[in-house]
Amino acid sequence: MMLRRGFVLFLPRLVGLLVVACCSMSIVYMLACTPKGDNQQLAFPRVHSPTAKEGYEAILQEREEQHRNYIISLKKQIAQLKAELQGRTEQLKNMQNQYPDSLDIELDHSKPEKVQANLLAFLRSQVDKAEVHSGVKLSTEYAAVPFESFTLQKVYQLETGLTRHPEEKPVRKDKRDELIEVIELAVGSLNKPEGVSKAKPRVYTASDFVEGIYRTEKNKGTLYELTFKGDAKHQFKKIVLFRPFGPVMKVKNENVNMADTLINVIVPLAKRASKFRQFMQNFREMGIQQDGRIHLTVVYFGKEQMNEVKSILENTSKSANFKNFTFIQLNEEFSRGKGLDVGARFWKGNNVVLFFCDVDIYFTAEFLNSCRLNTQPGKKVFYPVLFSQYNPSIIYGHHDSIPSLEQQLIIKKETGFWRDFGFGMTCQYRSDFINIGGFDLDIKGWGGEDVHLYRKYLHSNLMVIRTPVRGLFHLWHEKQCLDELTPEQYKMCMQSKAMNEASHGQLGMLVFKQEIETHLHRQKLSSKKT
Repeated sequence: MMLRRGFVLFLPRLVGLLVVACCSMSIVYMLACTPKGDNQQLAFPRVHSPTAKEGYEAILQEREEQHRNYIISLKKQIAQLKAELQGRTEQLKNMQNQYPDSLDIELDHSKPEKVQANLLAFLRSQVDKAEVHSGVKLSTEYAAVPFESFTLQKVYQLETGLTRHPEEKPVRKDKRDELIEVIELAVGSLNKPEGVSKAKPRVYTASDFVEGIYRTEKNKGTLYELTFKGDAKHQFKKIVLFRPFGPVMKVKNENVNMADTLINVIVPLAKRASKFRQFMQNFREMGIQQDGRIHLTVVYFGKEQMNEVKSILENTSKSANFKNFTFIQLNEEFSRGKGLDVGARFWKGNNVVLFFCDVDIYFTAEFLNSCRLNTQPGKKVFYPVLFSQYNPSIIYGHHDSIPSLEQQLIIKKETGFWRDFGFGMTCQYRSDFINIGGFDLDIKGWGGEDVHLYRKYLHSNLMVIRTPVRGLFHLWHEKQCLDELTPEQYKMCMQSKAMNEASHGQLGMLVFKQEIETHLHRQKLSSKKT
């Protein structure tokens, strides 16, 4: 009923807009045909000029011809608008007549046959609206929805991110199951006899599949085109399938009150006092001043620079009148997983949202709300994909000075990348963290502990919310590749370092810097000679 009312409301609006467009064109037409005022008179030749009469006639004839052509053009545009208006009106009327109740797909169990018929009609209309039988006019070259191709073993994809490859096996279960289902359906369709034939029909199998392409239009469905081997060497069978998307259905409507939802930000730390000072500036502005429903737990390893870190924490506490913090000191080798685990278990209050954070992270108050909204005890944990900053000295190397940190935090391909291979920043309720078993404390140093916890959640019945967020940034810092690493580890470390330094284009400019400077020098010499 909701969609039907939408059509009824939308139709008069569309008609009104097109009528206004027609009226506007008519006004333009009248204005164009109105004689010019005194201030816009043509520059006629002088009366006493020997060619005065011929000049008048030539100018008047030229102006008359221009008016005639312009009037013809306006009439054509008006006719096109009227035809488009009539076509759109008839199209909407036909859809309303054809599917009077098909868009009202509610679960009315008293009339199951009608619901099924309406749903089927709607799904068929999705095929007609999608680019299946014919193309549609697009505004720019970027508006086209690209296809991705696949074979029995591989998927060839455009949107690769940083962890996916241009060519890879479909590792995600939903994508693997989807493509298997499509191939099986196509094979079944090929093996259904068409008409009556005395010849023994050929039996197709998945091994006859050559390749396929598919693309998804988000509001219509997924189109698949599959090619199979034919009966002869250069013959093929092509099957076109379409998985239509059904109408949008309301699943839940609820009020969410986060006024009393506290977030405990847990930061493991060893040394790095200067980075901690920068982190506390961000924490004070976003966490204390703007959000206010926050607790900070710092788990510090060792004693070097500890007094400086404690002093920064205490100064912030005094200046901002902030008492919701905990400082835990461990006399042992740094372990990120151990620090986070100790910080989470140290909390003795009510169930709280835990935000596992690092000292080189910048977050906004909006992110803290996203952290609350995407976690639910016993149901949901939040794994945001943060935006990782490139080396500012490379990005802004051609500028007079590097902008302030706040000005650097913009999401563009020249300034950073979505760190979709990282799982260290996460929000979850403490009860879920304890029930899942916490971190693997056998993992020392940095790395590995976050993936292990992430896999625990994936293997549980909890829903993992994984999405890029605009309010969480990884600040650039120099990556050190130690001499103690094996050649293979060192190579991987350097590749990771390059990925974090700059974009592909910016690194290319550094590689070809000498060639560019040589070219500019030659251009300068050439301009001096001329």
